[in-house]
Amino acid sequence: MKKILIADDEPHVLRVLKMSLEKEGYEVDTCPNGVEALARIERQAPDILITDIQMPLMTGEELCRHIEEYIPQRNFLIFVLTSRTEIEHREWSRKIQNLLFLEKPVSIRNLVEKLDDYFAGASASRRVV
Repeated sequence: MKKILIADDEPHVLRVLKMSLEKEGYEVDTCPNGVEALARIERQAPDILITDIQMPLMTGEELCRHIEEYIPQRNFLIFVLTSRTEIEHREWSRKIQNLLFLEKPVSIRNLVEKLDDYFAGASASRRVV
């Protein structure tokens, strides 16, 4: 089963994404911040990480940078959820491989399509979704 880890500090977002993705056949684990996400990734990497940008303890940006620096051989895609569309809020992402942005509010249908495409072998090289 394909494993997805979701990091977001909004319990409602975690519940909706978890329930929706499990209905689609994915195994989903959730955590409320980047620190917990990083600990879980270090124990067992997911197939996909979905992370919010603005979280307590460690932001999604800090999480992604830490993963890129300390887990350079990672083989999972990162989806970054954000309501910030300004390019300066995405500048940091250019140095991180296999990272895609999804704008909030997230369309579950769009997310599932992106996940299905990725797992079907679609290219993850595009930077902005």
